[in-house]
Amino acid sequence: MRADEAQAHMSGTRTGNGGRQSLWLGMGAEARAAAAEGTNAEGPRLMEVVVERGNVWAAYRRVVENKGAAGVDGLAVPEFKDWLKEYWPTVKAALLAGRYIPQAVRAVEIPKPSGGMRLLGIPTLVDRLIQQALLQVLQPIFELGFSESSYGFRPGRNAHQAVRAAQKYVRAGKRFVVDLDLEKFFDRVNHDIVMSRVARQVKDERVLKLIRRYLEAGLMQDGLIKPRTQGSPQGGPLSPLLSNILLTDLDRELERRGHSFCRYADDCNVYVGSQAAAEHAMAEITQFLEQRLKLKVNREKSACARPCERKFLGYSFTRQEQARLKIASESRKRLYEKVREHQRAGRGKSLAATISALNPLLRGWISYFRLTEVKSVLEELDGWVRHRLRGLLWRQWKRIATRINALMKQGLTKQRAWQAATNGRGAWWNAGASHMNLAFPKSYFDRMGLVSLVDTYRRFQCVL
Repeated sequence: MRADEAQAHMSGTRTGNGGRQSLWLGMGAEARAAAAEGTNAEGPRLMEVVVERGNVWAAYRRVVENKGAAGVDGLAVPEFKDWLKEYWPTVKAALLAGRYIPQAVRAVEIPKPSGGMRLLGIPTLVDRLIQQALLQVLQPIFELGFSESSYGFRPGRNAHQAVRAAQKYVRAGKRFVVDLDLEKFFDRVNHDIVMSRVARQVKDERVLKLIRRYLEAGLMQDGLIKPRTQGSPQGGPLSPLLSNILLTDLDRELERRGHSFCRYADDCNVYVGSQAAAEHAMAEITQFLEQRLKLKVNREKSACARPCERKFLGYSFTRQEQARLKIASESRKRLYEKVREHQRAGRGKSLAATISALNPLLRGWISYFRLTEVKSVLEELDGWVRHRLRGLLWRQWKRIATRINALMKQGLTKQRAWQAATNGRGAWWNAGASHMNLAFPKSYFDRMGLVSLVDTYRRFQCVL
């Protein structure tokens, strides 16, 4: 799990953990009682809880709200309700009998912020429904055994809490960090190991077989279905929970050794007091992960370093003793790239349309990075965004006469407008020149409704 995913999670995606908790609490008393009974070896009735009407209805609402893409069967959200009316009784009977076989997942590759591609597996809508129903029942069962230092995809926990906890450790004198990177974690999950961990709490054989079948469901890529013997591709509702179940063993090992650490899904940082301690911890943790959990540590991306030299969930720290939170340089670069993409897509559109498309990105970004304690970066980014928009205007005007008229309309004299329009310089130079800053100051973009990172940040600070 990386910063972009944590940011999406914190920015209000509909897969938020608070929603999972509320769905569980919204289930009937009968369902909750049955779930508790289902955890006992003498009363393995967990599948009845999974297919209980209230639980399935809550799962259906979540799947529909997420508006995900179709799976290998091509069934889309608008058609899903009618499909369920006709086929759900058959699916439910198969689940209760332990005979349900999931369909293959559709493979989709997306670029990773750090380079390379990330493999997603898109289950069919009915399999997403069943996985969501499973999640709503299993999450409360396993939640009691999770570590206090685990923050990813759990009710009432989030990335901001993980970042604050990391800052607390650094301020307490833990001036070195073991930054662990698990190589292709979701592609390397060992099915036997994760199922043995699930079976510690789940005694219903039908549920265990169903989870195993989801882990082993084929991956359809380029029209061919490839069998899977390991891994749990991201994209299904169950994957985050299974990752937490598996990595709880890591949490307990770190606690046993007395380490201070923060884990958000597969992103784990361990904070220690010296370089020697960091190197020792790195060796021991790597051995544990590779021998006990059959996971591979990426030696190139993992490191023992000062916290200010590394990033955690998109944040980093200043070098001073206060260890103030700052936005990592990689996070700033990703924003630059996304703004450029929006503006390239906005060529030929009005400034108002471009700003309207840009605002959700800026609003979500500053909402996630509102913990930063270095405001100068936000001022720099705000200025850069306005510079880009002024350049967009300059390109759209094209003709000298159009530029003169536009600048005069914004209050420049005819002489000043003529000098600016005929200077022979390019769009980027003119976008930063005094005539464009005078004609289109920050107040102009405020009136156009452009989100200001600095202003939004200040409002967040007033709330905090």
